Order: sequence, then structure tokens, then C-alpha cells
Amino acid sequence: MGANPLPVERVWAVLTHPDGSEASAVVWTERWPRTLVGVAAGAAFGVAGALVQALTRNPLADPGILGVNAGAGLAVTLGVALLGSATTGQYVWFAFAGAAAATVLVHLVGAGGRAAASPVALVLAGVALGAVLNGLATFLTLVDPEVFRAVRSWGLGSVARTGLGDLVTVAPFLLLGLVVALVLTGALNALALGEESATSLGTRVGLTRVLAVLAVTLLAGGGTALTGGLSFVGLMVPHAVRWFTGPDQRWVVAGSALAAPVLVLLADVLGRVVARPGEVQVGVLTAVVGAPVLIALARRRTASAL
Repeated sequence: MGANPLPVERVWAVLTHPDGSEASAVVWTERWPRTLVGVAAGAAFGVAGALVQALTRNPLADPGILGVNAGAGLAVTLGVALLGSATTGQYVWFAFAGAAAATVLVHLVGAGGRAAASPVALVLAGVALGAVLNGLATFLTLVDPEVFRAVRSWGLGSVARTGLGDLVTVAPFLLLGLVVALVLTGALNALALGEESATSLGTRVGLTRVLAVLAVTLLAGGGTALTGGLSFVGLMVPHAVRWFTGPDQRWVVAGSALAAPVLVLLADVLGRVVARPGEVQVGVLTAVVGAPVLIALARRRTASAL
């Protein structure tokens, strides 16, 4: 699907036997990289959303609630405004550093001098700091038209700009975040019973929260660095998966890692179909498709809970 549609048979032929033709160039240099980026970013946002929902015990939370996306957006805007960064390879490092810094700051503010922050404190700190960081980024784009043009497409969320080299750069962080998330699923199941019950079961509550925040930073920060903001992926997918699997975090995390890439790739294909020969950014389509579905899920009498 796209500006240059190719039959399935032709795509399969050039995938298995590249021949240097135009079709081979389209598949290997354009569609194969964006598919891998969509899979990686989708899995990252989906699992990050599942972790945030388990950590805050809020089935309608998402990574943006911890200020991750806002920190990444501000860092990219600063990089463009101060250093003239204009390539995806430069975006990656600015976005990842901004996401990590924002997450650490949210945790420090939420903890307020205590050993660990409570879920409510994390949410309040994340929302407040996220609003401030978004405001600063918006201010920078409004006062400098060049900055606005440079970050506009990145802010919408796209899988078309990022190449395999950028994916290779971010992949170790995403894999580490996914491993940490999978290791934490048992502890998060215990934490859902309450802090006292989790402690009596041998769960180290403070360490679990710190590691969960670290995993969210790695996953959401890396995903944002690759594609920009993808609305509703981290919010809707874990909520929908939980409706089918129940509250067991082992299934929720695994299901989100599989379902979120499907949503991102479907949105990518749909964006290339509805605006042919151009395309609509993936982040726009995930918001348009995700919002009604999420509203329908939230209004069900049997809506999922943690």
C-alpha cells in the first residue's frame, strides 16, 4: 500500500530475491525499515502503557502521565533551537535524554524527600511537570518559525522518517526496558493487592516502583525518540488487552507487546490509503481511531479494571 502500490506476489519476490529493481528499492529502503520501526515503537509504547497503568493502578493512564513525552518533546525542541539539530539521528539522543531527565525529575518531585513516591504523587507530579514542559516547548516553537517547521512533523508522530540505523541505536534501550518489564510482572501482580499485602508476600515495593519507572523511561523514551508522539497507543492497547486477558500483568504485558505494533502498522497502512498519493501521519490516525475505541471500552459495564 502507498503512493506506489505493489502486488503481494511482487513484494514477496523482492523480499526473498532482491533484484535491484524499483520495486526492490521501495520494499527494502522504504517499507521494510518503516515496518520494523512501527513494530519496535508500537511494542515500546504498549508495554510502557501497561507498566504505567499497573504502577498507578489506573487503567486509563499512559506514559504521558509521567511526563516522558513532554520531556522528550522539550529536549528535541531545545536541540533544534540551540544547536540546529535537524536529523533523526540527532533527534534520537535529544529525545531519549529529555525523557530520562523528565522521569527522574517527576520521581524526585513525587517522592518529596521520601524513599519512594506513591502512585498518586507520581501522577500529580507527572501531570504538573508535563504541562510546564509542554508549555516551554510550545513557547519555543511559537517564537521561532524555523524551530516550528523543524519539529512539526516529528511532533505528529511518524514511522516514515526513521531509518534502520536509528532503530539499531535505540533497540538496546528498548530491549532492556522490555526485559525489565517482563521481570517485574510478578511483583506488579503482588502490588495490585496493596502495598501491605505485597510487602507481606516478599515484594520490595520501593524497588519495584523504581524499576518500573526505569522501564517506562527506556520504552517510552526510546519510542518517542524514534517516532515522536503516538497518541492513545500506550493508553488504549493495555486497557483493551486487559479486557480479554484479565488483570494478570504477565498476560497484559505480553499481549500489549503484540497488539500495539498491530495498531501502529494498521494506522500506517490506513494513512497511506486515505490520502494517496500522500499520507497521513501515524500519530494522527492512532488518535482518530483510538479515541472512539477507548471511549467504547471505558463505557462498557464490564470495563477492565486493575
